[in-house]
Amino acid sequence: MVRKVKKKKSGIRIFVTFLLMVVIAVFVYKFINAPGNHQIFEKKYDDKTSPYSSLKITPDSSDDRTTPVLTSEIEPNPSVSISFDKLNSPNVILIRLKDHTILLHKNSEERIYPASLTKMMTAIVAIENLSDLKGKIKLNNSAFQGLYEADASMAGFQPGEQVRAIDLLYGVMLPSGAECCIGLSDLIAGTEQNFVEIMNQKASDLGMDNTHFENATGLHNENHYTTVKDLAILLSYALQNDTFREIFTSSRHSTPPTNKHPGGITFYSTMFEKLNNQKIIDGEILGGKTGFTDEAGLCLASLAKVGKQEYILISAGAKGNNRSEQFNISDAVSVYNSIGK
Repeated sequence: MVRKVKKKKSGIRIFVTFLLMVVIAVFVYKFINAPGNHQIFEKKYDDKTSPYSSLKITPDSSDDRTTPVLTSEIEPNPSVSISFDKLNSPNVILIRLKDHTILLHKNSEERIYPASLTKMMTAIVAIENLSDLKGKIKLNNSAFQGLYEADASMAGFQPGEQVRAIDLLYGVMLPSGAECCIGLSDLIAGTEQNFVEIMNQKASDLGMDNTHFENATGLHNENHYTTVKDLAILLSYALQNDTFREIFTSSRHSTPPTNKHPGGITFYSTMFEKLNNQKIIDGEILGGKTGFTDEAGLCLASLAKVGKQEYILISAGAKGNNRSEQFNISDAVSVYNSIGK
């Protein structure tokens, strides 16, 4: 009798164990084949094997925007007919914005000094960390310290001036005002160096793996560097922000009256000032940001529309200066005019 009970209990244990195994197997099968998890497994595979020349997109956790990430394999696209020999800039990358395809590249992963192209990062970080763009900021004397001595470009504000945050952002991007960068840095992070830490964290989050910032203005520093490839990632991301895009594509901006400028100040884009004609073949140049230091050469980040498509071009290292022929701008016109030929 005892043996029969033991055999019965043993059979029950075996049956229960079998049921548990079936339940676990069903759960694992459903998890693997769920739509979201299936996409995750596919993405891991695609990341390792994709031969295509494109900017891959991953969701940005902070909002609906996406974070563009360049693949390591880049191939020129035959739809761009310009020869590298015709370009003055040693570092160039052209991207079709809609599908993030790289159409042209030249030394795109070579380290460069970004000069005032740095201010694109300054602007987007400031926009994302400001709660009130129309709130006023008082520019302290410290915001101007050392800038004139460094021959930094200025927007024209004065110490003690009370300025709206949005006007400082236009001052950063259009006339490339260094005092605007410092004023925003002090407001958001307390000091420029604290703000630079946020810039570097943002670069890391975006996958700008060959970028390091030392300041918010782009003044030369050997440890302040990037690549045109990384700057393309930055601009592709920033242009998804409506405020950034509005500023980036503006040719001028007038501030309201301030305590130091009763008539306000009018800013003009350094790119549009030097661009003879926005029109290009089958389109126009929509906006841009120039940069220059002796070490960086002439640089440009620009946005253009050709036909029904928008394109980003980043160039750096062209010879010349602010008073010479603007080879960074002429390169952009040449490249945009070559699309689709």
